[in-house]
Amino acid sequence: MTILQKILALKIVAVVRLDDYTHAVDVARALVAGGITVMEFTLTSPGALAAITAARQALGDSACVGVGTVLNTKDADAAIEAGAQFAVTPALRHQVIATCVRHQLLIISGGFTPTELLEAYEAGAELGKVFPAQLGGPKFIKDVLTPMPFLKLVPTGGVSPENAHEYLAAGAVAVGIGGNLVSNKLVAAGAFDQITASARACLAAIK
Repeated sequence: MTILQKILALKIVAVVRLDDYTHAVDVARALVAGGITVMEFTLTSPGALAAITAARQALGDSACVGVGTVLNTKDADAAIEAGAQFAVTPALRHQVIATCVRHQLLIISGGFTPTELLEAYEAGAELGKVFPAQLGGPKFIKDVLTPMPFLKLVPTGGVSPENAHEYLAAGAVAVGIGGNLVSNKLVAAGAFDQITASARACLAAIK
């Protein structure tokens, strides 16, 4: 399966945004144990790139590890070198899309307005990250897709096990779940079994 096919099949991208990536591999293993095999490590804290490399080496083909919060070509190039299997931006970044297209790396481009989401699609982004999704809710997803059903949208920001199915029912192809799945508090406490339990709950909620 391609990375895109894996995301479409799983329907969940775990957004791992940690203050400290020391236990990134433990987090990745916990997510995989709970059935969530697609995850992004965001560049908002130091160590994310090393974490991507370590997770890929430790988990091999059992996990699909990408990079999040990519804002420029320098970060995109560094993530590709680190072994990221896909890239995610929080906003429309044409230069990042172009870099990923050139390297044949799946790009999930951030956008919030219909114009931004269409621009990302036309620039080569295969998936559109609707962020922050909670501001528009599931109805916004449905409204955007009515005139543009060819868009593949991944709402992120405020998505939880309780509302994920609503976004999918509105037409989203997948959802991004962050703090409601992996929190710094759980990681600091070493409560990886709880992350596994949360992953299972998320998958159960969308089935």
